[in-house]
Amino acid sequence: MATGHFPLPEFHDIHGVELATTSAGIKGDRPDVTLFKLSESTTTAAVFTKNAFCAAPVQLAKRFLASGRPRYLLINTGNANAGTGVQGLKATEACVRSVAELGNVKEAEVLPFSTGVIGEPLPYESILNVLPTAFDKLSSAHWAEAANAILTTDTRPKGVSSTLALGNKILKLNGICKGSGMINPNMATMLAYVATDLSIGTEVLQDLLLKVNEKSFNSITVDSDTSTNDAVLLMATGESQVIYEELSQDEQSVVLDWLKQAFIELAQLIIRDGEGATKFIEVKVESAKTAQEGNAIAYAVAHSPLVKTALFASDPNWGRLLMAIGKVELDDFDIDKVSIFVNSEPLVANGEKVSSFTEDVGQKLFAYEDITIQIQLNRGEEAVTVWTSDLSHEYVTINAEYRT
Repeated sequence: MATGHFPLPEFHDIHGVELATTSAGIKGDRPDVTLFKLSESTTTAAVFTKNAFCAAPVQLAKRFLASGRPRYLLINTGNANAGTGVQGLKATEACVRSVAELGNVKEAEVLPFSTGVIGEPLPYESILNVLPTAFDKLSSAHWAEAANAILTTDTRPKGVSSTLALGNKILKLNGICKGSGMINPNMATMLAYVATDLSIGTEVLQDLLLKVNEKSFNSITVDSDTSTNDAVLLMATGESQVIYEELSQDEQSVVLDWLKQAFIELAQLIIRDGEGATKFIEVKVESAKTAQEGNAIAYAVAHSPLVKTALFASDPNWGRLLMAIGKVELDDFDIDKVSIFVNSEPLVANGEKVSSFTEDVGQKLFAYEDITIQIQLNRGEEAVTVWTSDLSHEYVTINAEYRT
């Protein structure tokens, strides 16, 4: 189940990036192994999960990324290779070693990624067997195939593709991601790969990634759980000859906004395909004293099982919103200044329900597939937006039967 209709775009060719997919039998006959090849000029930035039980591929990818420029990315779905100890590391190292040999690069130039069931041994020999096939299939035209091959419980592939005109030059961008359950910001909870032909230094690229990630993948939640395997990569091949550091300040701002929009679109696609999701929920907290308290209020609402189940049922139980907001401990919090709107319709003013918000009005508003909950605290200038989904019977079924 997913909300809205968002088919994959027609992806651009990003010069300097080639992709291939193949099946190692981890998830049956479907493609479950993806290989990226990056040009020597490509710079790469990444953020990873902060979960203490981070998977073997995350441990290696973080170490390798710090030592130089990656030339290959290897992704498998169906098995997370997390909670697998020393053997898990050895399995990932074997995969990395094979890619390095086939690609004639150093092992540290290969970044591994896995997603799927936690705690099961990685069938790495099956991956090794199909790597030559992946190398033979490398092409800049395989973005759609890769978007499908990285999925786990997702119901549909997710991708964006866009261009940006800067003077007489055109920048290109493609992005794909996967994520449906175990979604909560702590960096964020998914795998995402975004590539552009912009030319930019690694440190500057990392700074841009942190900025756009905070307003996108770090602003979504399905179930408040942070995965062991999360990673978001931003790659810049330099093939456009547009050098970020030589752009004017205004042009740099335009590029940043362009990247941010692509990241937000990908992040929202994950929420729209949240496990069992029937609603896409935007929680906007305005006039907060600090961004931290705005986030605290937004996530109190977005994480509340009572709020999320009411949204699933289209039940205008507005008391659950008050409960979620009120459980956040804020200094000098004057509840008589709080106002709440649902899809721009007033629900609460000065801490009390407005007379125009009737049961019939509420049922119509909460029956929409896309719902915006706007909370005005009237105690400062900060604003925060978080995206989440409802909590349905299907979410419970998916996760109760995940391994069966």
